[in-house]
Amino acid sequence: MDGLSRRRMLLASGALGTFGTLGVAAPARARSLWTWAPSGSVAGEGAGLDPEWVWDEEVDRLVAAVIDRGDVPGANAELRKWTRNDQPLPGGLPADLRDFMERARRLPPWADRAKLETAAGFNETRGLYLNLLNGVGGGMLSTAIPREARAVYYSKGGADMEDRVAKTSLLGFAVGDLNAYRPDGDVIVQAVKTRLVHAAVRHLLPRSPGWSRTSGGQTIPISQADMMVTWHSLPTYTMRKLLEWKVPLTPAESAAYLHLWQVTAHLLGIRDEYIPATWDDAEAQSRQVLDPVLAPTREGVELTDVLLRQLAEQTSPGGIDRPLVNALARYLVGDQVADWDGIPREPFWERAIATAWPKLVAFREKLIPLPLVPPLAWTIDEAARQYILFYLTKGRGTHIEIPDTNRPG
Repeated sequence: MDGLSRRRMLLASGALGTFGTLGVAAPARARSLWTWAPSGSVAGEGAGLDPEWVWDEEVDRLVAAVIDRGDVPGANAELRKWTRNDQPLPGGLPADLRDFMERARRLPPWADRAKLETAAGFNETRGLYLNLLNGVGGGMLSTAIPREARAVYYSKGGADMEDRVAKTSLLGFAVGDLNAYRPDGDVIVQAVKTRLVHAAVRHLLPRSPGWSRTSGGQTIPISQADMMVTWHSLPTYTMRKLLEWKVPLTPAESAAYLHLWQVTAHLLGIRDEYIPATWDDAEAQSRQVLDPVLAPTREGVELTDVLLRQLAEQTSPGGIDRPLVNALARYLVGDQVADWDGIPREPFWERAIATAWPKLVAFREKLIPLPLVPPLAWTIDEAARQYILFYLTKGRGTHIEIPDTNRPG
């Protein structure tokens, strides 16, 4: 490790000495010791360091310098001009930032263009499920991840969740777009910009008294472990649900969907030695890093309510469909996570969704004829479509930008 890595390790280790006084703010479920082997990664090897104590050193130093020297407004103005994968970087970016981004935008040598094309086709044919699970299911899981919920809540984006959803939608839509990794796509653009945002949050959030009081002893947010936790709340969770719903998948589609997210993880700054090589490796890692840390927080409950209220108001003025929205969210993440997120019980709609959704999926996959689908299923189907429309269109007219402050107040 370089000097900054060692300094961070010492800071983080020293913070453990005060954990007893912060225990009341710590997640209810503790992280397990890191045992996942790098032999199960796309790299096939690695140092085996616990990702809890690894960050994104080069970009962290760089973005901290950009913030401290007051270059953020100018850099963001230039970043807005970069919108396509094949587009040259804007010439007005600070030279050190531009040099880093030129390297960060390159696909890893193990990227497989044929698999990325297969993944694009898979996204097109299974878009309803994928967008529902990544947008709604992943969103509800994220608010039950204490560190993620608190990082969102106390950072600049937490003060305006509508804009925060919009920015998140930009990356989510880019990953699921048919042109994602083609020259005219923008997933490379949005992933690299998101990597810069993460670095800014790592620099700024330790200055937030609210975050420091609730961080459970963590002194620097968004470690490599935290990033993998979030990663598993998207593709690994989604694949679990697709299999649970008995959506027919070919081996090529399954492998391609994983590859899409492997490449995206690399572009987000996750080290190759932490990116799972297979779905079995992903499941093993997820059971260690995601499943044990899910827990309730005040911040997560508040963020969940904001997200579901936005959706209900978007799909029906006045929010009269909130009970259906609540039930759909509960169905996607299960009762335990839904209870942690503070999502109200809706007995009628919960029973309706549990009965109708599997038949609706089977009909879509041509596994059962139309007469077997309950009429109520189409109301649920429309609610899902509206949620997806909300998720995919919120990003229109917004940009992923480097923050230069935390949540006001």
